[in-house]
Amino acid sequence: MIKVLFICHGNICRSPMAEYIFKDLVKKEGLESEFEIASAATSMEEIGNPVYPPARRKLAEYGIRSDGHHARRIERSDYEKYDYLIGMEQFNIRNMMRVLGSDPEQKVYRLLDFTDRPGDIDDPWYTNDFETAYREILRGCEGLLRTLKKK
Repeated sequence: MIKVLFICHGNICRSPMAEYIFKDLVKKEGLESEFEIASAATSMEEIGNPVYPPARRKLAEYGIRSDGHHARRIERSDYEKYDYLIGMEQFNIRNMMRVLGSDPEQKVYRLLDFTDRPGDIDDPWYTNDFETAYREILRGCEGLLRTLKKK
């Protein structure tokens, strides 16, 4: 079983979008039994909150449900539990490392590192551009799934 944890600042926009997009891709490939997929925040600001309404609506536009999500913060123990800890941008990686301490097993990545155009995914909370965030997250999730299917 491959365990993937997507991480962003508040766990209400990008990381749950990645969680549910990746779950959708995995389901369409018939690989659900091979993955454990979740998401978390680097901050405490949104703990317990559902997916942010504009992010939830964007997912729904593409037929992806995000019911039952409650934001949670990453914990040091997540490093042992998950095989891949995937942030959306460099600031997420920096804040993840504050919690995790180090990355001796090279489990920490940015989502777009799995594409031909690595980089950061801007936070749609600030940009209000949920379509671009969706497209970039989808591209990253597709690249991640391609990579993991080769292993």
